[in-house]
Amino acid sequence: MDREVLFAQTLEQVRRQAREQGNCVEEEQVREAFASLELNETQLQMVFDYLTKHQIGIGTPQDPDALLSDEEKDYLQIYIEELEALPDYSPGEIEGLTRSAMAGDEAASRKLVEAYLREVAQVARLYVGQGVGLEDLIGEGNMALTLGIRLLGGLDTPKEAPGMLIKCVMDAMEEQIREHADSYRQDQKMADKVNRVAAKARAMAEEMRRKVTPEELAKDSGMSLQGILEALRLCGNQIEDIEYAEDSL
Repeated sequence: MDREVLFAQTLEQVRRQAREQGNCVEEEQVREAFASLELNETQLQMVFDYLTKHQIGIGTPQDPDALLSDEEKDYLQIYIEELEALPDYSPGEIEGLTRSAMAGDEAASRKLVEAYLREVAQVARLYVGQGVGLEDLIGEGNMALTLGIRLLGGLDTPKEAPGMLIKCVMDAMEEQIREHADSYRQDQKMADKVNRVAAKARAMAEEMRRKVTPEELAKDSGMSLQGILEALRLCGNQIEDIEYAEDSL
């Protein structure tokens, strides 16, 4: 396996382990995880710095609310207060509900969702600061929880349920963050394309003292006409230094 791919996979595993441990990982756990890559101390320090930057404590948990905005703090407080109105099930009751849910009892499944809502909110706090808002994380987690409970029938014992359900919640939140990051990168790529076209059009328009056509821009800049037209479509034909078809009517 390519070394860079292995490094990325190992880093993701360490991040996941830290989330499962309350946003904290021991230094020795990190060293063990990267042992096969034989990183030097400078490289390992870069890994530690990366984890710290992403609110993962090394040996000591970081404050999970440090990255919450004031609005998110208010939302979380109100949300937790609303959850207080739900029944507080004992471990024995939760196990009983899990057994019933595993057997297909819909009423038990609904109660089990209620029993885990607080857990979802706590997990969401661990993923704040990665591009997705707390409310959206909780919403995605709650949906994953509901879907996960429908899969309990495939387990052997109720004791497997907590780990499986929290894994479903974490997987959903991490996928939401990945999708947001992909969307952000795509948006940035499109914005960069529009900006490049606009900058070149502005330079040509100033030199020619008039607006330029897409064809002229393509010929002079070396950009493809298709790429320029795509940039115009992306911005809704709002590059002022380019002459659009309607300008010549």
